[in-house]
Amino acid sequence: MKHFDWVTILKGMWVGGTMTVPGVSGGSMAMIMGVYDRLITSVSNFFKEPVKSMVFLGQFVAGAGVGMVLFSRLITWLLSTPADIPLRFFFLGAVAGGVPMIYREAGIKRFHLGAVAYPVIGILAVVILALLPSGLFAPGEGIMSVVMQLVGGVIIAIGLVLPGISVSQMLYMLGIYESIMENISRLNVLPLIPLGIGVLGGTFLTAKVLESLMERHPQPTYLIILGFMFGSLPELFPGVPSGMDLVYSVIAALLGFAALYWMSGRE
Repeated sequence: MKHFDWVTILKGMWVGGTMTVPGVSGGSMAMIMGVYDRLITSVSNFFKEPVKSMVFLGQFVAGAGVGMVLFSRLITWLLSTPADIPLRFFFLGAVAGGVPMIYREAGIKRFHLGAVAYPVIGILAVVILALLPSGLFAPGEGIMSVVMQLVGGVIIAIGLVLPGISVSQMLYMLGIYESIMENISRLNVLPLIPLGIGVLGGTFLTAKVLESLMERHPQPTYLIILGFMFGSLPELFPGVPSGMDLVYSVIAALLGFAALYWMSGRE
């Protein structure tokens, strides 16, 4: 068994680093990088094949952690400079560069109604998630608060696992971004325990369901995932730039497309 894989670590770094960008989905980037299926399988089969799963997940998570540390400050700084708009177009191009790979995985041989209907279902699911009442899962006191925190954790886990959904965006939608960031900055772990339990359980549950769907109904599953990705694009789109910003943005989008199209084909 192969124990050390630099490619897995580097892909983990990219996924972790890009997750710090508002509106970017870690699941989408994992899908684009060609490691999504293996991530789902490793999580789903963790107790069946613990050593194999831990080797892969350990390297990927280590890379993701390093990527978040290395790239978070750089990307945050770039988003506060005039490079903000071209950077967002780079990520739009990157998402587009991964679309051919998802279509290959879906096994589309000819055009049919499902090729349009399933992505629309995915887009609608993202829209419905955005309509959840803000603050519903905010920390509070009492049993109901704990229950809502558990449910919120499961919803966050779905955002972690499903491509097309930005976790930071989901935390904002649930109205708990500020409270979570405050508790983390103060190392106040106790209020985060119910949420963490929900995230952990929801991750395993979602991974198992997705793995089963990918095995039994691969084409609809991949097409719905593609819809999730399309549904997340409005968060990244900064509007149509003008002047030289338009030139730089087009170049950035083409570079993003070329880079991810190339990387998505390398396992």
